Amino acid sequence: MATSRSLYRTTTQFSQTLCTFSTTTATATTTKPSHHNHHQQNHKFLESHSYVGSWWNSDRPQDPKVAERRLALLRRDYAKQVKQVRKEYIREVELMRLEQQRKDEARREALRLANEEKKKLKAEAAKLRAHERELAQKEFRQTLLKERAEKLENWRMKETKREEKKKEKKELLHRKSSLWIDESELEKKILEAIVDTTPL
Repeated sequence: MATSRSLYRTTTQFSQTLCTFSTTTATATTTKPSHHNHHQQNHKFLESHSYVGSWWNSDRPQDPKVAERRLALLRRDYAKQVKQVRKEYIREVELMRLEQQRKDEARREALRLANEEKKKLKAEAAKLRAHERELAQKEFRQTLLKERAEKLENWRMKETKREEKKKEKKELLHRKSSLWIDESELEKKILEAIVDTTPL
């Protein structure tokens, strides 16, 4: 009884693992190829170098010392070529660095010139605004002075008219007060002044 149960458990576990394996393989086969897989499929390898296997392809040396010497020569030539390639690479990197440095300096110079031009334009605009403000203040002062002069002239004209009226009143009063009235007509004039009050 116990063995049948354990057997049943193992078979169910095995079937479950088979199901999961089948689903994972199905999903793996149905997934789209990644860029890496695509690159691996389309990659073109370089031709094999002449050094690879060259020390035994032509005539295989029977003596191990000859083979070792030939291998040492190949290694030395390979080291020389690697050194040359490294020098070339260092030279190209230096040229690229200098080119990048030149471009950076040109960009900085262009930025500096643009900033100077911007500052110059700002200074000119500020100078123009200051000039316009000065002209506006001058015009405002002239308008104020003109208004003050007009007000002063108007006040002077009113004062002269007032003075003239005062003089006329005084002169009229002097003329009226200088009239001599006869005694015979004094009572008559007093009665007229009482009855008909006329301003002097």
